[in-house]
Amino acid sequence: MGNPQEQGEPPEPESITPFLAPLQALQNLLSAFDNQGVIVGGIAVSLLGAPRLTVDLDAVFLLGFDDLSRLLAEAVKHGIESRIADPIAFAKRNRVLLLRHTISGTDIDLSLGILPFEVEMVERSQVIDLGVIQLRLPTPEDLIIMKAVAHRPKDLGDIQAIGASHPDLDKARIRYWVEQFGEALDMPDLWNKISRLLEIDLPS
Repeated sequence: MGNPQEQGEPPEPESITPFLAPLQALQNLLSAFDNQGVIVGGIAVSLLGAPRLTVDLDAVFLLGFDDLSRLLAEAVKHGIESRIADPIAFAKRNRVLLLRHTISGTDIDLSLGILPFEVEMVERSQVIDLGVIQLRLPTPEDLIIMKAVAHRPKDLGDIQAIGASHPDLDKARIRYWVEQFGEALDMPDLWNKISRLLEIDLPS
């Protein structure tokens, strides 16, 4: 695994304060599996872009199906349990574990990463130190790529917020992966749309 980029102590957005307990539990679970994952979703956007409302937590783990039973057992130690009856069967069909932090009632979705991009995202991950908690997050570039693939209206707004907070983005990396996903998803205009959000001039 690559060396994480250690960050300073950015101000803690109020939007993550209610999630400190479940975030710590999720980070502890991630650490128990050698940090083979990153926290993504609205929390990552709040820390790398601009604070926004979110009601649950999301993470990407680089784990195979053979690890699911061990992951669920370890999760219980950190106060996290399945929120459906047969989580392993569901995960094998959908590559997502549906969990819940029991004390806070916060839902946690763990996506099982397998794509080359997801592997790179974890290898390039960074640790954000908020003083009261340290969280492993993707780089701003990789979060933008994830948001470009999801492509919902809120994701497009998130891309703009992340871009505004990070003027020195590696835009060549973003372009490469967005074009790759655009081709795979039959969305040839995807990069053009994302480049406009990031205010990148396209060649004529």
